[in-house]
Amino acid sequence: MEILFSTSKNLLNQVDNSFFRFLFHQIDWKQRMIAIKGPRGSGKTTLMLQRIKFGLNANSHEALYVTADHYWFYTNNLVETANEFYQNGGRFLFIDEVHKYPNWSRELKNIYDSYPDLKVVFSSSSALDIYRGESDLSRRVITYELPGLSFREFLKIKKGLDLPVFSLAEIQKNHSSISSEVAQAFHPLPEFHEYLKTGYLPIFNETNLANIPIFLQQIINTVIESDLAFIADYNAGTAYKVKKLMGVLAESVPFKPNLTAIARKIETSRDSLYEWLNQLEKARLLNFLIAEGKGVSLLQKPDKIYLENTNLAYALKSAPDIGSVRETFLLNQLKNLKKEVRLPNSGDFLVDDLVIEVGGKNKDTSQIKHLENYLIAADNMEHGFGKKVPLWEFGLMY
Repeated sequence: MEILFSTSKNLLNQVDNSFFRFLFHQIDWKQRMIAIKGPRGSGKTTLMLQRIKFGLNANSHEALYVTADHYWFYTNNLVETANEFYQNGGRFLFIDEVHKYPNWSRELKNIYDSYPDLKVVFSSSSALDIYRGESDLSRRVITYELPGLSFREFLKIKKGLDLPVFSLAEIQKNHSSISSEVAQAFHPLPEFHEYLKTGYLPIFNETNLANIPIFLQQIINTVIESDLAFIADYNAGTAYKVKKLMGVLAESVPFKPNLTAIARKIETSRDSLYEWLNQLEKARLLNFLIAEGKGVSLLQKPDKIYLENTNLAYALKSAPDIGSVRETFLLNQLKNLKKEVRLPNSGDFLVDDLVIEVGGKNKDTSQIKHLENYLIAADNMEHGFGKKVPLWEFGLMY
């Protein structure tokens, strides 16, 4: 196992404590088995390494980070590795990209049942349904999801600003005082528009911004050709059609889909199209919106389809529609908070009993003024007034 410890040590040497994702402080690390799901590039690996380096008072032999696609596992399985690690004093095992390991659920169950004082943390693609593996982990694992950065976290990384978290209710009630407080430190609009283009993943701080679209295109290819190939058993032909589907969607999102027309365009069946859309949504490449009053089922036709985040819009289209970008941002932030968001009869989004209409600074209330509880989320405004809230403020909610 020397090679695993050597790799783990090298990676630990490269992480620092200058920034922690919000989830780091929300995870109950005392649990015996923890799953961290999230899109590629969101910081799952760094979070686990930071937990080892800064959160554990462990000796070097007691904590180990491994990635499930390491060549070690060509000739060794997870159970054998955990056994050898445990017998040599190991007590904290961190497994990255567990979806790359063929028998992940059965072997994790065996590890959990065989080593009661061994704590296991593993990460996976968002697309992996941890509770539908071949072995039942539902009573053993606690699952957390790590989305991309909020605008607030982007500011923390880029400018060192440590702004408070504001709930949706606080923004609705106190948006004027919030914007006044923020404006004392900096002018948010230039930074917000940069965030919309390139700031959703921590990688923005590690590379030239001009390379971000290329990086995101690579992520899309990897999710489809690698992650979904493992999880959904894609072959090369399926992967090609799913990438073609992403290209078709990128040209027109957000839109109310005509699935028959899309299926015909990419030469597949409606049933296959439903499955692929569902998998892309689970993999955090798409977001769906269901109309208010409708139930939610696995293979239900979404009433509106969006890209999952605004950076994807700029990666897949050189000049995306700004109205679409604004809506994509707000839906993304609300979904990342696990809010139930619906498509209302009037307005863009319904959250509980609050209707939100999204637009530019000149957006009026003509479409929703008949409603009792509504907000206008307006771009290109540093300060709001009344029921008109600066769009950027909705990026301060986590």
